[in-house]
Amino acid sequence: MDAGTHKGVINDAIAVGIATGVYGISFGAISVASGLTVWQTCALSLLMFTGASQYALVGVIGAGGAPMTGAAAALLLGTRNALYGLKLAPMLGWKGWRRLGAAQLTIDESTAMSVLRPTHAQARLGFVSTGLSVFVLWNAATLFGAVLGDRMGDPRVWGLDAAVGGAFLALLWPRLSSKTNRIAGVLGAALALSLVQFTPAGVPVLAAATVAIGMGLLTRSETDPTEIPDEEHLP
Repeated sequence: MDAGTHKGVINDAIAVGIATGVYGISFGAISVASGLTVWQTCALSLLMFTGASQYALVGVIGAGGAPMTGAAAALLLGTRNALYGLKLAPMLGWKGWRRLGAAQLTIDESTAMSVLRPTHAQARLGFVSTGLSVFVLWNAATLFGAVLGDRMGDPRVWGLDAAVGGAFLALLWPRLSSKTNRIAGVLGAALALSLVQFTPAGVPVLAAATVAIGMGLLTRSETDPTEIPDEEHLP
């Protein structure tokens, strides 16, 4: 890997980390406003470290739902990280403690920044640099947002009550490039909206997620556009 490519991958990783950190501030504020303490909020980001699941958990709690319902929603959304791991494990080729460390850094951003790289070396660099960048900045932003939220009172005054929905939309929008994903999005949204008035908080999210999972299983392709060519072998 030449120096220019190496620098480009690192710069991309830092840019992704900064962009992710920005809405980590809103997570910290929303979490505290939902009833969690500053330290509980920081522990979520440090240990769970998957934004969509964290938003799901505090969103359900903030809406008055049971913590177990919120945990179920977070767990269901977090299963995608396990699927990422199945793809990344042979690509990264790590064993032992390095694989354990990689598991903690397996998120949407680190996966996206590695699977489309043309070589294993670039894939590894993209994964590690993006994962570490997001981890550091997300946790720092969570702390800042939690402390800020603890002092500013009602988040609705600042429009932060819309942060959860906005964050989910930001995660969803880039994935609507295909017809299948658009259909899954519409069906999931329709099902969730139809259940809002009749089910406890968090249940509509779980129902919408099952629609997306079902569509993925029914339409999965045998071809993999992220496959790295065979001519470069893992050491």
